[in-house]
Amino acid sequence: MASRTNPPNSFAHVRAFMFAALFVLLGTTATQGQLRPNPTPPPMPDPASDPPSKSDPTDFGSPESEMRAKLILKAEKKQYEENVARAREASQIATQLVEAFAAKKALASDDTKKLDRLEKLTKKIRNEAGGSETDPDVKEIPAVMEAAVKRVAELADELRKLVETTPRHVISAAVIDQANKLLGLIQHVRELR
Repeated sequence: MASRTNPPNSFAHVRAFMFAALFVLLGTTATQGQLRPNPTPPPMPDPASDPPSKSDPTDFGSPESEMRAKLILKAEKKQYEENVARAREASQIATQLVEAFAAKKALASDDTKKLDRLEKLTKKIRNEAGGSETDPDVKEIPAVMEAAVKRVAELADELRKLVETTPRHVISAAVIDQANKLLGLIQHVRELR
């Protein structure tokens, strides 16, 4: 009898060879995945080629943010100058009240309007300085009208000096206290009328 090659055996060799090749291929892929990464970090992106996003808060050099900052500073400076102007006007009104009282020995109706304007300005100054509505605690209130009007002028002038010398970024307790004293004295002068 002639010897015949067994076809299943030849397929078995081919299958074994294919299985071994597949095993080697999978093994090399698995070992490459376990290799250590390169210790040098990847290069940083070039900032000139990639413009920053509009939502990036660290974009300090943009023209829009510079313009916004300038406008904010300008508004704060304007607000401070208006507050100084209020303090100067309050001091002038108080001086006018002293002069009017000295001439007439009484406060007329237009002087009462000036007293109202002085109170309004003082409240605005106090509010801009960071103060709020409180009951004024005034000590040493003169009982005589002439002395009270003179004291109003003194307090208004002291308030003006405080406002002028206080930097615009400072909340001044001295300005608030002085304004509260002046408001209390204005109310007392109204009661004396």
